[in-house]
Amino acid sequence: MPIITVRIDDKMKRMMDELRYINWSEVIRDAIARKIEEEMKRKIDRRRLLWASTVTESLRRRGVSWSSVEEIRRWRESR
Repeated sequence: MPIITVRIDDKMKRMMDELRYINWSEVIRDAIARKIEEEMKRKIDRRRLLWASTVTESLRRRGVSWSSVEEIRRWRESR
């Protein structure tokens, strides 16, 4: 298993020493795993956002001849 080094300040180390019953390696591994999962979800969301913007842009190009103002007027006049 690879080893990483994490730097913390003296105050935090003293507080960790007071809580020796906590497995700090496990706490750090869990925090890293949660962060990785969070970033992977963001990556997926970015892909979806890019896809959605591409679809939106293609739909917008097809509707160039359509005017929302004229459509609203037409609906209002038909009441």
